[in-house]
Amino acid sequence: MATYKEIKGTGVQNFSSDPANPIVGQVWYNTTSNILKVRKPEIGSWATANSMNTARSGLAGVGIQTAALGIGGAIPLTTESYNGTSWTEINDLNTSRGLLGASGTQTAALAFGGELAGFPTDPTAITESWNGTSWTEVNDLNTAREYSSGCGATNTAALAFGGDLGPGNTPEMFGGTENWNGTSWTEVNDLNSARSGLGVAGTNTAALAFGGTQVPVTPEIFGGTESWNGTSWTEVNDLNTARRGLAGAGTQTAALGFGGTTPPYSALTESWNGTSWSEVNDLNTARLNLAGCGTQTAALGFGGFAPPNTAATEEWSVSGGTQTISTS
Repeated sequence: MATYKEIKGTGVQNFSSDPANPIVGQVWYNTTSNILKVRKPEIGSWATANSMNTARSGLAGVGIQTAALGIGGAIPLTTESYNGTSWTEINDLNTSRGLLGASGTQTAALAFGGELAGFPTDPTAITESWNGTSWTEVNDLNTAREYSSGCGATNTAALAFGGDLGPGNTPEMFGGTENWNGTSWTEVNDLNSARSGLGVAGTNTAALAFGGTQVPVTPEIFGGTESWNGTSWTEVNDLNTARRGLAGAGTQTAALGFGGTTPPYSALTESWNGTSWSEVNDLNTARLNLAGCGTQTAALGFGGFAPPNTAATEEWSVSGGTQTISTS
């Protein structure tokens, strides 16, 4: 049998600790832990998980893969909690609505804007705060909007941006951005491209906005991406495939964008490395107006219009990276 040195042209290197940035295929021996290791390519994929109790689209999602909330959506409207295995119905929003934005965690969330039950209707500015048990109405957005997006780490620090101001089926794309300080909303700098139905990742001080519908009256599917630094938006590299009604997960520098419509209904998933988007493995179920949350390596996608409305839930995970080589 050929040795590693004969195949690769060099012997296995010894390190007292794992290399900071090993290349794919690199093999080394950790002399501290006495373990032989290899760097394998990182490959992400979606796996089917237990469905929501209520099929719906136009809902919002917050949290992480093992502790998430699904908020609002197409009629009937409910809130559901995900524990990493199954969904449980919990207390509803005070005002039923869909196509809304949200921020926060499973136990401290904020839901804002949207379209009142009975689509299509006028957009709303209603904001509600979740304390882990129930929803409480708090101060409204300055501008009522639907099909907007939001992000933030808690229910006391959020960002709302983009959306549609039009009544009923009359679109009016919007680029306005508002910042939530735990008490009230403040208007801050607008997106460079007004749009609705966009994907989002990040926090209220470091956000990423991507995709959406850009042009009113004759909607144009848009692939533009913008980065928020806490003060203003900067245009960065576009999605590979323009689409609207997609979901997002992750951070400003390590994000995942999935689903939407190009048209038709899309299962496309793209990964953002802080500079550009790369196409990765698709969702199992193509859909738009779905919700997403989690990280770039451990995301959750749920609900949406497939068609019809779906309760399907999928978990994204990444395998590979640094692994131990067994000598047994």
